[in-house]
Amino acid sequence: MRKLTVRVLLSAALVLALLAAMVPTGVLAAGKTLEFWTISLSPFFDTQMKQLAADYEKANPGVTVKWVDVPYAAIQQKLLSAIAAGNPPDVVNLSSDMTVQLYQQGALAPLSDYAPASAFKVYFPKALDTFKFNGKIYGTPWYWAPKVLAYNTDIYKKAGLDPNKPPRTVAEMIAQAKQIKDKTGMYGFMPNVNGINFLTIFQEAGLPIFDKSGKKAVFNSPAHVKLLQEYVDLYKHDYFPEDTLRRGYLGATELYSEGKLGMLLTGPQFLIRVEKDNKAVYDETRVAAYPLDKGQVTHTPLMGLSVPANVRDKKEAAKFALFATNDANQLAFAKASNTFPSTIAAANDPFFTTGGPTAADQARIVDAKQLKHAKDLTVVVPDASNLFKAFKDNIEAAFFGSKSPKQALDDIVRVWNASL
Repeated sequence: MRKLTVRVLLSAALVLALLAAMVPTGVLAAGKTLEFWTISLSPFFDTQMKQLAADYEKANPGVTVKWVDVPYAAIQQKLLSAIAAGNPPDVVNLSSDMTVQLYQQGALAPLSDYAPASAFKVYFPKALDTFKFNGKIYGTPWYWAPKVLAYNTDIYKKAGLDPNKPPRTVAEMIAQAKQIKDKTGMYGFMPNVNGINFLTIFQEAGLPIFDKSGKKAVFNSPAHVKLLQEYVDLYKHDYFPEDTLRRGYLGATELYSEGKLGMLLTGPQFLIRVEKDNKAVYDETRVAAYPLDKGQVTHTPLMGLSVPANVRDKKEAAKFALFATNDANQLAFAKASNTFPSTIAAANDPFFTTGGPTAADQARIVDAKQLKHAKDLTVVVPDASNLFKAFKDNIEAAFFGSKSPKQALDDIVRVWNASL
């Protein structure tokens, strides 16, 4: 399995207690409804999801698909409540980090127990490995998209920067962000430093999280401290807003859409939101490759579809998960969402090598070229809830000044190594 940032989804003790107390009920029975949850796809992809549901119903008489889209910020609480009520969705869209977390709690059913091995051969092996634990498959790979750098050419010009020379490296990006702020008063960027994302930043910079044994955290070295200190200094000198630490990419996307942010580090699918929110800003937007650091890698998390362990008809649920992520459906969704499919045949479609005039067209070509740098960097640890809380709390303490970067990282490593 690969390594990256895992957001805290559910506490281990609570999930296990809930699952132990429940009698498996599930939603699905003959002639009833199969409930399918996605994350933050509405309203932009309502047409695609409704068509997917209709196609499955047509191919499977007697089954009605109920599609429910859940905002990213609410998925944790809503899923917890559904599990507690003994009424989880039959199929749920989870990020790779969420899948790890739920698997560790025994909350997911192994799809490979309910479908033949041949059904999983359509996916890229590395994508499928993302959802494979102890030899069993707990999710069907869906879409992914390496991050790109979107930038506002109007703001670039006001800052005295050349729109034809976007940053190629992290160092160049930081320098340009500072110039934008100094010259225009607007923020140049909102780096992905919220939550536990510094685990990703370290790896993208070529810095390790564990020693060679994988059993000892080592991210408090002088190099790690220096990198954290650089971002803390940027924050202290007001080169990115406090909202960065609270709202992450949502806050960044909103500020960019308002024409008040020079650069946006984002998945290409979110450019659709910019276009819907502010066409004028979208028209001023160009797209460049995500600036690389010394690690020459970009974190590219993968979305997948999983089946909760207490669903009654796991075979039908697994069948839908495979259907929703087959070649045809992945290609259709990728074209609509400006993401990349995880099936071999769909990814070879000429659509992904054909350009166009819009920012979304640019992003698709940029992503196709930088897939070689894409990697899921999810960090997998036992007792993830507590370890990631310690990481998040201490990183925030460093930014808000209650701890030095060195003390913050030393304290995190101490907590981690006591558990590891």
